[in-house]
Amino acid sequence: MERIYASYWLETGDDPARAAEVIAGEQSSGTFVALPTETPELKQRSGARVERLEILGYSKEPSLPGGMRSERYTQCELEISWPLENLGPSLPNLMATIAGNLFELRQVSGLRLTGLRLPPAFARAYQGPAFGIAGTRRLTGIAHGPLIGTIIKPSIGLSVDETVQQVRELVAGGVDFIKDDELQVDGARCPFDERVRGVMRIINQHADRTGKKVMMAFNLTGDLDQMRRRHDLVLAEGGTCVMASLNSIGLIGLQELRRHSQLPIHAHRAGWGYLSRCPQLGWDYAPWQMLWRLAGADHMHVNGLRNKFSEPDDSVIAAARSVLSPVMPEAPLPAMPVFSSGQTGLQAADTYKAIGCTDLIHTAGGGIFGHPQGVAAGVSALREAWVAAIEGVPLEQYAERRPALQAALGFWK
Repeated sequence: MERIYASYWLETGDDPARAAEVIAGEQSSGTFVALPTETPELKQRSGARVERLEILGYSKEPSLPGGMRSERYTQCELEISWPLENLGPSLPNLMATIAGNLFELRQVSGLRLTGLRLPPAFARAYQGPAFGIAGTRRLTGIAHGPLIGTIIKPSIGLSVDETVQQVRELVAGGVDFIKDDELQVDGARCPFDERVRGVMRIINQHADRTGKKVMMAFNLTGDLDQMRRRHDLVLAEGGTCVMASLNSIGLIGLQELRRHSQLPIHAHRAGWGYLSRCPQLGWDYAPWQMLWRLAGADHMHVNGLRNKFSEPDDSVIAAARSVLSPVMPEAPLPAMPVFSSGQTGLQAADTYKAIGCTDLIHTAGGGIFGHPQGVAAGVSALREAWVAAIEGVPLEQYAERRPALQAALGFWK
């Protein structure tokens, strides 16, 4: 029988083995009292199993408020498995199973979902990314190296004409990828339809002149009908990418967008902090991103090294590696990691060294727009920083004969 396996970091003031069994029961056939209908046969068939429980250490105080009081709290690694037949290959019901009421149990003073293994039935049930790395490279014409990207800045407040002018400068400057900010969708000052038509006119004209079509990820986040209609407009205007905020549209929203979409889906993780920032609660990125790749995300945000947020570099690298790793042996479902947040060329060498490839989008907002010689120089400097990283040449040395990069080093630092 096929099974689903989930791993957790658990802290409990109860006996760890008893707490693990309570969690397994709560998330399958059990409840707070023994019931005559929960027969041994039913429990054997449908109950969750504690597969592994390893003690890591102890603390005197609970990591989270509420719940049972104890003189000592035990921290453990826990693995639980469920029979696939309990829920079938369903992502929404998987979410309720592996990340449902167990977080609220009084025996739990800390719980974090750290790993997930799914049976092949999920790959048969879900389409996964339609484009991924290979399709993104094909549409942009960038066969090798990272895609050099940016975000329209300021994130919100520009008119359509001001946005179009910014795009005009970016495509003339040689950028590969542009995205809306997650805050910019369809406000009165910059309506979606007008923005798409104005921006695509510039991108298409540039493509006609040069043969290079810049990928613009238009943020279509909304209800299902809105997203379908907005996607169709982008497609009709010659666009090559759409963007959605995952925590806003949910798994069903992404699944339905994937079914409808003929374009790559750029998946933004806005709100990830409330799922992950407390180390003793929530999710690790690796299991979380698996669900979205199954549902159809082509690009996944992973933050960036030395970012403006709270996430440490080792977590960022682990996130990027998880996006580049197969979802399961039977279904790799490759997606492209997106590095962003306070990025410049100074992070290029460390990023390349850490993940060992260039299958990524590196987006810099201020790192490009703030260049003292202008936007084109900002794009060139970021691209040159990546060439230096790939060739293993120190950045200062590589900049000696490259004025744009030389000028960038001063303001990046």
